[in-house]
Amino acid sequence: MATLKDIQRKIAAVKKTEQITRAMNMVAAAKLRKAQTRIENFRPYAAKFASLIAKLAEGIESEIHPFLKQPEEVKKIELVTFASDRGLCGSFNANIIAGVEKILRERQRQDIEVSLTLAGRRIYDYFKRRKANIRASYLEEMTSFDYSTAVDISRGVSDEFLMGEAHEVWVYYTRFVSTSRLVPTLVKLLPVAPRPEEETGEASDLTEYLCEPSAEAILSDLLPKSFIIQIYNAMLETSASEQAARMVAMDNAANNCQDMIEDLTMAYNKARQAAITAELMDIVGGAEALRG
Repeated sequence: MATLKDIQRKIAAVKKTEQITRAMNMVAAAKLRKAQTRIENFRPYAAKFASLIAKLAEGIESEIHPFLKQPEEVKKIELVTFASDRGLCGSFNANIIAGVEKILRERQRQDIEVSLTLAGRRIYDYFKRRKANIRASYLEEMTSFDYSTAVDISRGVSDEFLMGEAHEVWVYYTRFVSTSRLVPTLVKLLPVAPRPEEETGEASDLTEYLCEPSAEAILSDLLPKSFIIQIYNAMLETSASEQAARMVAMDNAANNCQDMIEDLTMAYNKARQAAITAELMDIVGGAEALRG
């Protein structure tokens, strides 16, 4: 049975752990507020940009830009995946890894080769140990990134597509809805195609755009920028999701520490009461012996 000093040391250690987890929870909450602001400012722009590209692509010949050319047969795809560089965020990285493995299994059954572009040290370390087909990796980028990071990632992936090394480009990331709802999302980025009405679940957009000089010229100029914007939007969504997952994980850890402190305090009180009872029994026993 643990001694009183042992229990006291455990209680002190758990209290220190609770202080750390509370502090990390507060830091994650502050970072989440900042990430949410960035998403709220950028998400409508990215959505409207994607809608505009899809609208302009309707009725446009695919020969005007390589990003519009649909492959006759898909044999190779590039999967761009975003995770975190650091842990202590619950099952956030594990869910992304599980989603990527599911995609790899499905494509393998379809006899499609998948190469990976991984952003985030955690997911890179996992697939590196399993000798996956990693084309490019971006480590320590998700901790502090800006628009230029999305430009670098999109440039490498688009070059792969333009050289014919990938017939399609997909992005897999975690979309932030709320702190309790993080949605793994798989989106096809290249080649660009008009989205069918049944896929969007919305009525057809009846807006007519007057294009000057022409829709083809505008589309050719906007397509590379659209690709970068979608990559950057995925990075923002992942960043907010990571901080939300870390905040929830640290809050749960702090609550668990509090439960452990209560259990250890109860165990300490029981051990202390047992020690007091044993001393009283020794005293009573000694008194009885002297009286006898």
